[in-house]
Amino acid sequence: MDEYMNEQEQWEFVRTWVRQNGPWVVAGVALAAAGLWGWKTWQAHKETGLLAANSQYEQLVTAFGKNDRATVVTLADKLVAEHPRTGYAEQAQLAAVRMEVENGELPAALARLQRVAAGTSDAELALVVRLRIARLQIEQHQADAALATLAAGEAGAFAGRYAEVRGDALLSKGDRAGALKAYREAQAAQAAQAAGSSGDDLLTLKINELTRS
Repeated sequence: MDEYMNEQEQWEFVRTWVRQNGPWVVAGVALAAAGLWGWKTWQAHKETGLLAANSQYEQLVTAFGKNDRATVVTLADKLVAEHPRTGYAEQAQLAAVRMEVENGELPAALARLQRVAAGTSDAELALVVRLRIARLQIEQHQADAALATLAAGEAGAFAGRYAEVRGDALLSKGDRAGALKAYREAQAAQAAQAAGSSGDDLLTLKINELTRS
């Protein structure tokens, strides 16, 4: 505002400015208030959702400890339906997979793992799940599918485990030479990751079995 205006001119200027801009100022304040209310409401909704998810997950853990397969699967499916973008849903799925595998429901467990792999944003979990998918595929005599699963991306810190499961898949196809090569790759990878370790006894047994015959 011009510092040379007298008081009357300043007052008229303010009145004119308010008349012209007042509605926009009010609208701006209203929008800001609405935005703050919306943010707080969203935060409250999110916290309520997480509390509900946590409660359901605790029930699932209790059921898992009792080997209650039906309750575990029901709660896992409920968590996925109601709280799909939480870690609770993913962990619940893995618990349900364990129950299904122990009950011989391999196709159901495989389908569940594939859904987790397709939906997770956790890179390390995705690696673990892919490995479990490949193992289940081998169990169901789907060696080629298992090899394709293992080759679908990088193995990262699980290179040794991936190589071992690739060896299992090749062995199930009758490719003993390919399996031995993969097992040795697995052994080398695991030795590099755990210097000074005695190694994986089961992997050593697999290698010895193939080299003896």
